[in-house]
Amino acid sequence: MTAQSDIELLTKLTNASGVSGFEDEVVDLFQQEVAGSGEVSKDPMNNVYVKANQNKGDRLRLQIDAHSDEVGYVVKNIRPNGLIEFVLIGGQTAITLSSTKVRILNEDGQYISGVISSIPPHFMTPEQKTRLPKVDELTIDVGATSAKEVEDLKIKRGAPVTIDVKTQYNDYNKTLVGKAFDNRVGTALLAKTMNYLKDKTLPIDVVGALASQEEVGARGAQVTVRKVQPDLAIVFEGAPANDTCFPDYAIQTGIKRGPMIRHMDSTMITNPRFQKFVLDVAKKYDIPHQEYADTRGGQNGSVIAGYKGAPTIVISVPVRYAHTPHSYIALEDFQNSFELAKKVINHLTPEIIQNF
Repeated sequence: MTAQSDIELLTKLTNASGVSGFEDEVVDLFQQEVAGSGEVSKDPMNNVYVKANQNKGDRLRLQIDAHSDEVGYVVKNIRPNGLIEFVLIGGQTAITLSSTKVRILNEDGQYISGVISSIPPHFMTPEQKTRLPKVDELTIDVGATSAKEVEDLKIKRGAPVTIDVKTQYNDYNKTLVGKAFDNRVGTALLAKTMNYLKDKTLPIDVVGALASQEEVGARGAQVTVRKVQPDLAIVFEGAPANDTCFPDYAIQTGIKRGPMIRHMDSTMITNPRFQKFVLDVAKKYDIPHQEYADTRGGQNGSVIAGYKGAPTIVISVPVRYAHTPHSYIALEDFQNSFELAKKVINHLTPEIIQNF
């Protein structure tokens, strides 16, 4: 794939709506993207599986994971005045929500535009002007003046709500800005990797697994790991970048510094032998990379490794302002993440895996 095709893939996936539990658009795009790269199937939970063409079925099995869902909201109540109460899906803070443009999926499958409400400064009390808003103080406004108008739009309780932002590419500094890079960047990496493996012959089997509902507790991965039964795993993620809020010596996830390889987070400690293998491959091929060790964050790897102990590593693309309406990634970080994954997979053998 060329840089332009990478940009187009990332743009297409991030523009799609896919709040946890409602990942259909993303799943459809992913299935189209990997058609021909292997045996593709989907389960009732919206998890997608791609068995590589070269698989034999009786060898050690690598699971390559990414999650399809994004943070968002779900309609909770409709007030008599037409304002819509909502609940958060995934980790977010109210400071990023006010005045955000959103899309609500109605019962006919149509999107209704709305805006997360805010009080104009003219009407704020002195106390409101000096504190952050609370989530339960915010509502979604679709321009209605009554509950009946909202009902006429066929918006119902439980409807998914997605941030309405279109991804843009800046050719000057080779960055993309948009929503949902956590984890459409991982979705794109999974698609690109499975397509790369389409005609490859490896000494191990490979199954790609695009999991749903990671943002609400890695629920999809609890199903995929039992279906795939991996002997080891690679997880693709979009990781929150800390290069705009930490001093230079403490930056572990900065854009344009390469993929982030995590030693640990709040949910798992990476198998140190597999971790060293990946870091050695990165150094051997001069692939820029950075290492992370902290007790914050989590991802599907904890579920995969926690099932039967399969050695699992996480390759993450740094995402500035993750879980907000607008986030940044650097194209080179995406490309270097793919290069690292490709080299790691090509170097795996049954003998090496058994020593992890």
